[in-house]
Amino acid sequence: MTVFTETVEHFRFDNSYARLPDRFFARHRPTPVAAPRLVRLNEKLAWHLGLDPAKLATLEAVAFFAGNDLPEGGEPIAMAYAGHQFGTFVPQLGDGRAILLGEVIDRDGERRDIQLKGAGPTPFSRQGDGRAALGPVLREYIVSEAMVQLGIPTTRALAAVTTGETIWRETPLPGAVLTRVAASHIRVGTFQFFAARGDLDAIRHLAEHVIARHFPEADGAVNRYHTLLELVISRQAELIAKWMLVGFIHGVMNTDNMSIAGETIDYGPCAFMDTYHPATVYSSIDTGGRYRYGNQPRIAQWNLARLAETMLPLIAENEANAVKEAQEAIGAFTARFESAYAAGLNRKLGLFRSQPGDLSLAQDLLERMARNGADFTLTFRHLCDAAASPDGDAAVRSLFESPGDFDDWAVSWRQRLAEEGRARSESSEVMRAVNPRFIPRNHLVEEAISAAVDHDDFSVFETLLAVLSTPYEEQPPFGRFADPPRPDQVVHQTFCGT
Repeated sequence: MTVFTETVEHFRFDNSYARLPDRFFARHRPTPVAAPRLVRLNEKLAWHLGLDPAKLATLEAVAFFAGNDLPEGGEPIAMAYAGHQFGTFVPQLGDGRAILLGEVIDRDGERRDIQLKGAGPTPFSRQGDGRAALGPVLREYIVSEAMVQLGIPTTRALAAVTTGETIWRETPLPGAVLTRVAASHIRVGTFQFFAARGDLDAIRHLAEHVIARHFPEADGAVNRYHTLLELVISRQAELIAKWMLVGFIHGVMNTDNMSIAGETIDYGPCAFMDTYHPATVYSSIDTGGRYRYGNQPRIAQWNLARLAETMLPLIAENEANAVKEAQEAIGAFTARFESAYAAGLNRKLGLFRSQPGDLSLAQDLLERMARNGADFTLTFRHLCDAAASPDGDAAVRSLFESPGDFDDWAVSWRQRLAEEGRARSESSEVMRAVNPRFIPRNHLVEEAISAAVDHDDFSVFETLLAVLSTPYEEQPPFGRFADPPRPDQVVHQTFCGT
């Protein structure tokens, strides 16, 4: 492995996490691959990171994205963390197939991690091969970049490369590496790792690092650690509300998959709902439905309670006082989530001056959708037309097994819309800005993955990315990408890929 400078000379690494004590990570280089080939470079993101997209497309840069070469200033590390996995605590997990190369400062002055996912085994691999298959890499690329355009905080995909190697899961699969960009990769499980070891000094180090990097507003607070907890809770409440408003299901909301920075992270068996139902589960490993769509707010609060437990010694010297303060902070999650969620539902229904009864109106619609097998995304999108004119009702009614259920609800909705005092066309236009026409539907993601894995055809992947780059536009030539799956296209299960 060599170090090169010419093609990525503008990376300007400034690696704050690598300056923490050595017990926070293991210094470890990626394992070189046989024949790296660039599948896709995210040119807009590269530019935003202050990089030259043309230089990143060279053979030398592709070697960097595969882990064969390191850029000057990179300090590759595998981060240590623990986590509750489906409610069971595992005291040591860590980056088993991901290596953090370093941090760059983007054009907005924000610090961003550059990480290779699938870069080979690390000291935390637990006998895994440390590699990633092409399918999961493409899934994360598609869904994470779709989340950006939907306005949801997320890690991002800078590049995807194939490795020229075969990896084994249940069958032989082409290997790949994803270059992931994040505000940071610090997780609830990172705090848990040190708490499990009784390492209060490390917890304090970590909390100070998080304050400096993500929550500087806590710096001048009377109780900086209590304020930090409150800020993390608030950001997570808003994030989960945004998930719920687009029908996103993470699939594996373990504490090691919850980012302290408030970004969506670790896209494994994630999925977007087609037919609406709060009990919807896609993940093949979530056999008990712990992380089902409707349970995500409760799980987020549970995860945050685990974070609060690790911070008790920092919040107050007296344990009883610390517990009381932490409980108050965790208790505030519900109100913050419900406020963000209710406001989002109002916007989806064209209501912008909140009134008592608005949430009941929205919940009534959701219950009727669940009873009638209505498509989540299309119901709200077609409501945009229905808000402009009753002529638009036909498209919504077609989604309901019993159209009369929609008709009954629509009477109350139109009465409420009239109270807004807006022109119908104005309400419709505003609704279009929050109700996407296009989401990464499961059958479309699988179609793109199948073409790439089975036929080395990335054109379907590219087309899907292009459509998802403007999810709120009509895009008439790509109407089929908005359609729900036919019965033979329905995806019933999604998989982790590890």
